[in-house]
Amino acid sequence: MPELTTTSRIVYPTRRNFIAATTVAAAGLAASVRTSQAFLFRRSTPLDMSELPPSWIADQGVRSIQSYADYLAGLRLKYVTPMQVIKAHAKKKGSVWNALPVRSMWRDMGSSLKVTDKIAAEVGSPVREVTSAYRSAAYNRRCPGAKSESWHMKNCALDLKFGTSTSRVAAAARYLRSKGLFKGGVGQYSSFTHVDTRGHNVDW
Repeated sequence: MPELTTTSRIVYPTRRNFIAATTVAAAGLAASVRTSQAFLFRRSTPLDMSELPPSWIADQGVRSIQSYADYLAGLRLKYVTPMQVIKAHAKKKGSVWNALPVRSMWRDMGSSLKVTDKIAAEVGSPVREVTSAYRSAAYNRRCPGAKSESWHMKNCALDLKFGTSTSRVAAAARYLRSKGLFKGGVGQYSSFTHVDTRGHNVDW
């Protein structure tokens, strides 16, 4: 519609004004899209890999390790770090090295890590160490006492150490599970606590 001035004189927009206004609007939209894309695809801080074995880095590939670190950082966990998770993969049993999970399995660990973060908040202690996360089939066979169908091989299980007793951690995990936070296994050991999100509840 034509715009009325304070003196009620009709002002018709010129072609030049219309093009200028359209150009400004388009530029603003493009900037908004670029900002949104930058937010969605923003990389985390480059991972300091100095704590990882060089031979394991070479085998897994720097890009793959960084990509997994980016995914873990995107979970926005408060009480467990990407490096703690990745170090659990950079282990060796005899002559067999463990490996990173394939990309299609990443989300399975995301659920378990979010549960871990809630457990840490419940006990008031950050994770001190992730002793085991994903295990490759070959590596799992070398782990004493590991079951042939271990949930670690499905990338949804964690063995965790906190700065408090394992009985307290297991109790907190079972309490949160009873509140419907997750369905899975909780195992109490002398030096660590096992937590997984297998989809049905089991205790040991």
